[in-house]
Order: sequence, then structure tokens, then C-alpha cells
Amino acid sequence: MTSFDDIRRSIASELDELNSNISQALHTANPLMNEIVENYLKANGKQIRPMLVLLSAKLLGKVTQATVASAAAIEMLHNATLIHDDVIDQTRTRRNAPTVNAVWDNHVAVLVGDFFVSSSLQAALKTGSMECVGIIAELGRTLSLGEIEQIDNARSHSLSEDAYFDIIQSKTASLFMACVEMGAVTSGASAAETGQMCQVARMLGLCFQIRDDIFDYFDDESVGKPTGNDLREGKVTLPLLYALNRADLPECGAMNLLVRKPELSTDEIGTLTEYARRAGGIDYAYARMKELRDKGVEMINRFPASETRDSFVLLFDYIIRRKF
Repeated sequence: MTSFDDIRRSIASELDELNSNISQALHTANPLMNEIVENYLKANGKQIRPMLVLLSAKLLGKVTQATVASAAAIEMLHNATLIHDDVIDQTRTRRNAPTVNAVWDNHVAVLVGDFFVSSSLQAALKTGSMECVGIIAELGRTLSLGEIEQIDNARSHSLSEDAYFDIIQSKTASLFMACVEMGAVTSGASAAETGQMCQVARMLGLCFQIRDDIFDYFDDESVGKPTGNDLREGKVTLPLLYALNRADLPECGAMNLLVRKPELSTDEIGTLTEYARRAGGIDYAYARMKELRDKGVEMINRFPASETRDSFVLLFDYIIRRKF
């Protein structure tokens, strides 16, 4: 059994309650909506984000009904962003299953995504905490702005590593931070404990996105999304950013010119991804993840020893080693 399975087992009853809450929240009197939602939830992924809500509450106090409701709110908002992303990116499969827009159409998918957003806000209200509602509302803004910043950077060919980290802070780490903040708030944690957990979650989120970006440099059907998709959309991620700064390599200048083209062919994408691998970009990205992981583990280990504290350490290692 993998370490991730061990983590899930430690909060199995809470996850069952979470998924029951989500199913109830998304059930309607409309047969088409129910069919779409039921099909979508069959491939609901690893649920790392709601797990963070539950684990942080368990570490800092106890899991309450408000904790489960806030975890449901986080999961539904996250899935809303995925549904909308699939429309924007014209993605046909996710988690090796057809996307909502592939099975139905873009019009339906956008409406389903909006429905998930509204259901997320309703779940946040059920926590009875305006602080939780505020976290969800602010998160929605941050995630949207993160995507806009990424689009803007792609169009302007901004190739700064600092800009890259700013974007993944907004589009990924902010979500992980909101998860632990919701768990902390609903468990009655102190402001200091909440702040410390948010920094742990920030490291987790940055690691998660870097690992996700690495997938784009390899052909692997198990990943469940097209390889080279980031470059196709003009997004230059950490492995290639590092390689483009390897002025010691003879082809560096040509690669910098190539990546700035308005559109890239499949062969050109292949050339750039191969260059990133050959120039040590993948190794560099793993080294940055290790740095972030070590910072996060040092911070989580300031809390008293417990099975839940160990789960956060295991989660760092799972995120870095995961295959999809």
C-alpha cells in the first residue's frame, strides 16, 4: 500500500462524509444536470485539496461539520475551474475520461462549471463562518487573476523565473493555502498556527505545480492530458526557463528565438522540450522541488509529533513522486 493510501485511510470516514455532502449539494431536479454531475464525479481524482482541509483541521484541533462543509466548498470550486479550463483549452480528456465539453458541448460545460461555483458558495455558507465565505470568494478572484497573468505573460513572452513563481503562487499555491486556512478556521486554531500552516501549504502547492509542469515534457498516456500543451498555449514553465538561461550551450540563442514565435508547430514544441531535457531543466525543477519540500517539512515539524503531522510529510513526497 502506498503512503498516499495510508493518508486517505487515516481520514476515510471524513472523506466519505465529504463525498456524501458533495453529492447532495450537486443534486437537482434536472435530469440532465444530474447525469452530467454523476458522470463527472465518477472520476473525481485524488481529492488532495479537500484532504488538506481535513488534515489541517485534524492537526490543529478536530474535524467538525463546518470543516467538512468547507472541504466540499473547496472541492467544488476547484472542479469548477477544471471544467472551465477544459473549455478554454479545448481539452477532450481529463483523468483518462472524457471531459464535460467533449461529451456534451462548451455551452453546457460552462453552465455546469458555473453551477459548481454557486454550489461551492452555498457549501461555504453552511459552515456558519463568514471568514470561510470570504476565503472562498477571495480564492475565486485569485485563481482567475492567476490565469489572466499567465495568459498575459504568454502573450508578452515573459521568460522570468520570478514571474513563473508569481503565477504558480496565484494559480496553485493560493488554493492549497486556502485549504489549510479553512481547516484551521473551522478547528478553532490560532492566527499563528494558521499562518504557519499556510506557509506549509504554499510549499506544497508550489511543488505540486512544478511537478505538474514536468509532465508536459514527456509522452505518457497515464498523465491523461496532451503532452506539450503548455508550450502550445505559449506557457513556458520551469524546466525550459532554466534551459533558456544556459548561455553556455551553443543552441541557447536559437532556442530563445524559437520560443518567442507567435505559434509553434508540433516539431518545434518537440525541439524545445528535448532541449529543456538535454540542458538539465528537469533536474533543475526537481532540485527546486526538493528545496521547497525541505522548507515545508521543517515548518510542519514544528508542530507536535502525530500521525497527521507525518501525513503532511508523506504528502510532500507523494506530490513530488506522483506519476499523474
